[in-house]
Amino acid sequence: MARDRDLRGEVRAAFVAAFGREPAGLFRAPGRVNLIGEHTDYNDGLVLPMAIDREVVVAAALRPDRQVRLLASDMGQEPLAFALDGLAPDPDARARWANYVRGVLALLERAGHRLPGLDLAYAGDVPIGAGLSSSAAVEVAVATAADRLAGLGLSRLELARACQQAEHEFAGTQCGLMDQLVSAAGEEGHALLIDFQSVTWQAVPLPADRAVVVCDTGKRRGLADSAYNERRAQCEEGARRLGVATLRTLDVATFEARAGELPPLLRRRCRHVVHENARTERAAAALRAGDAALFGRLMVESHASLRAVSAATAVPSS
Repeated sequence: MARDRDLRGEVRAAFVAAFGREPAGLFRAPGRVNLIGEHTDYNDGLVLPMAIDREVVVAAALRPDRQVRLLASDMGQEPLAFALDGLAPDPDARARWANYVRGVLALLERAGHRLPGLDLAYAGDVPIGAGLSSSAAVEVAVATAADRLAGLGLSRLELARACQQAEHEFAGTQCGLMDQLVSAAGEEGHALLIDFQSVTWQAVPLPADRAVVVCDTGKRRGLADSAYNERRAQCEEGARRLGVATLRTLDVATFEARAGELPPLLRRRCRHVVHENARTERAAAALRAGDAALFGRLMVESHASLRAVSAATAVPSS
């Protein structure tokens, strides 16, 4: 994915043109690609994503009031303005893009951080709807700008949680924490093994003699518009029927011994998650050992597992 834009220069110039002054700073957050660990994060499982070299850049400056002026400089729209008091999702579909920013600021306020007003302009080169977490990059970049300029002192986990909850409440997607956390905590040259049972992570070095190539297929999707929320509900129902808090509780042998207790659709959904956790753990070990061939085989197994369950969409009655 070749880069052909001076994103930082573009965003700074847009900020100056819109608001008539220089920004106090430029803040960035990358998109991400998940190598392995699909549909596991919201099941308290293991994931192995990495940050990519596409990003969202926010130019920002404080204001002396409680107003926010917001420009998405690559969307061809005029700046929006709103107050920090009483923030709620904007129901106007034309302003849907701004709800990610509204949500982040609202959740920071809810966490006890009284924010100053802000002028914000942003642009990004993370393809929208390509499964590379463009929305999480917007959220994390805006939260980082607010954190640094207002001196909030947020940890990477606190920042990621606020962004995740913003997506839940302001974008209508019950996403896991993976996208926001790897955008906030990713390290160059490494994947990030995240354990959502303990909410801890480890940087796993990528082989120096290998490259991860991200290809844009042109297929567009949005989590809020996809079957994501339905898939999450199905996994939760499967865990409930098996009498466990989350599917992470189950190892492969235990699950297979009890799989017959589930109706066919839930069995396929839950089988993928349980086996995927085991694959992800093995994949991280393969990277640490420099075994790219084994890592590749595990990725192929993961894709095959996803394909096997992708056709079923509805939970059957018991």
